[in-house]
Amino acid sequence: METQKNNPLHNITLEQIMNYLVDNYGWEYLASQVNVNCFKKDPSIKSSLTFLRKTPWARTRIEDIYVYLIRKNINKRATPRD
Repeated sequence: METQKNNPLHNITLEQIMNYLVDNYGWEYLASQVNVNCFKKDPSIKSSLTFLRKTPWARTRIEDIYVYLIRKNINKRATPRD
C-alpha cells in the first residue's frame, strides 16, 4: 500500500474540512471565498456537504482553501518568534 505523506487531504473527510473551516473562520469567510448560496443563506454543514458533493469545482475550491490555511498555520507555528 502506498502512503500519501505529502497529501494533506489524506484521511480527511469533507465533513472534517467543513467543520474546521466553519469553527475557525466562519460562514462569512467561506462565503467571501466561494460565492455560493449554501454559505450565505441559512448555512449549515449538512446543506454545504450536499452541495459540495454534487459540485466538483466548489469542493475543489474548499479543499484548496483548507490546504492553504493548514500550511499557513503550520508555517506560522514553525517560525521562531523574537
